[in-house]
Amino acid sequence: MSTTDVIRTAEPPVQEREKILLVDDSPANLFAIEAALDGLGQQLVLANSGMEALRRLLEDDFAAILLDVKMPEMDGFQTAELIRSRRRSQHTPILFLTAYRNDEHLFRGYDLGAVDFLFKPIVPEILRSKVAVFVEVSRNAALLRRQARILGKAEQKFRSLLEAAPDAMIISSGDGVINLVNSQVEVMFGFGRTELLGRNIQTLVPGWERLSAAGISPKVLPARRKDRTEFPAEISLSPLQTEEGLLVTSAVRDVTERKKAHDEIRDLNAKLELRVAERTLALQESNEALRQSNDDLNQFAYAASHDLQEPLRMVSLYTQLIQKEYAGKLGKQADQYISFIIDGAQRMESLLTDLLAYSQAGAPNREPAAAVDCALVLDSVVLNLKAAVEQAGAVVTWSGLPTIEAHEIRLVQLFQNLVGNAIKYRREDPPRIEITAEHLHPDWLFSVRDNGIGIKPEYVHQVFGIFKRLHGHRYPGTGIGLAICQRIVERYGGRIGVDSTPGEGSTFWFTLPATAVVLERELAGQAATS
Repeated sequence: MSTTDVIRTAEPPVQEREKILLVDDSPANLFAIEAALDGLGQQLVLANSGMEALRRLLEDDFAAILLDVKMPEMDGFQTAELIRSRRRSQHTPILFLTAYRNDEHLFRGYDLGAVDFLFKPIVPEILRSKVAVFVEVSRNAALLRRQARILGKAEQKFRSLLEAAPDAMIISSGDGVINLVNSQVEVMFGFGRTELLGRNIQTLVPGWERLSAAGISPKVLPARRKDRTEFPAEISLSPLQTEEGLLVTSAVRDVTERKKAHDEIRDLNAKLELRVAERTLALQESNEALRQSNDDLNQFAYAASHDLQEPLRMVSLYTQLIQKEYAGKLGKQADQYISFIIDGAQRMESLLTDLLAYSQAGAPNREPAAAVDCALVLDSVVLNLKAAVEQAGAVVTWSGLPTIEAHEIRLVQLFQNLVGNAIKYRREDPPRIEITAEHLHPDWLFSVRDNGIGIKPEYVHQVFGIFKRLHGHRYPGTGIGLAICQRIVERYGGRIGVDSTPGEGSTFWFTLPATAVVLERELAGQAATS
């Protein structure tokens, strides 16, 4: 941008030139007037008769008219009368030009709306000064008209926006006197507009003064209709300081339905909270009863299995003595009966031992959990199962086993049942058992994979049930081992399952989550205080 451009940009806008109509039948007079006004810089329009002046007025508006009184056909007074008869030029300033000082002319001219008389010969300086005044008046009038149009459009737009508002809108003075309302006010309150203008807004919102003084917005207050009925309304205030003083726009919204819905939700929440509290109490009582029932059942199972073992050993022991003392003496059938008794007693003793283990697996641990190396647990398991491992030619391997916080005796019981089952339910090939672990945060996923006989799909979900045996008496056992495993895992908050293919082997998996220890401690704490 050049310096010239900067200077040109900074210059004030050029004012529009005003038009001045010069009317005289003498060309010499017109020339003299034109020369005198040339210094004003305005646009001069010439007319040499009254008729021509009227034609010019049809085409343009003028800031001032300099009109000669004495003209042929239509003198200045007649022309002025016709000019004043037109609404468009009714207020255009007329300055009469005359060579005669006649009171009658003056009275008639002023009566026709003349603003001044200029007597010939005309002094150019006086002419210019008087015309300049009317030019300035014309400019100011034009400016006022433009501003009035702008204000009118702004007011119309404001009123349109006010009418389009979804809320009742009230404009009042700072002390609450209503100046303007929209149609929603009439609908909401039942008043006509003319009834409200000049009244105080507290007629509609009794607490408006407190709200205005506190400057709180929005807030819900009681509002009052014309019929004196009340309803809850949300009031928002927007103050505006003007030259005339403070104006406050109050937006009023009927919140009857919203308050009703809010009250219904509040009542519903209260009912739900009461119901939840009742159900929580009932659940706590039910859990307490269930826990007591489980404790009683575990105690019964423990007592029954423990107390029945001693007489059962007596039966087994004395039956074996009879077999040894009287073998072959009581007959072949008696020997068979004695053998049945011994076998049944041994199986009953094994069943009671497993039942005792199952009841203990479900009882809370009295000792706190500690860090247990699962690899060392597997060392203990293989040592415990040494005879079965050697007899079956089994190969047991493990890798990646973590150290977790648990109870060693529980983990030994868990792994020993799973590894023992893998050895028991084998094919003709030597058993191959692999134990691995994978960290799936926050759980550890353990897998015990074998190459045994596998499990049919329809029995996969039954193997963890107590006393569930899929192969009758072909394989020794009581059907409690996997139920014990499930109970141990669930006691730690984990899950257990099996994936199996008949004839190819099975993979028993279980998880021990990080929360298992917390759960175990809580249960142990409950048991200690009961």
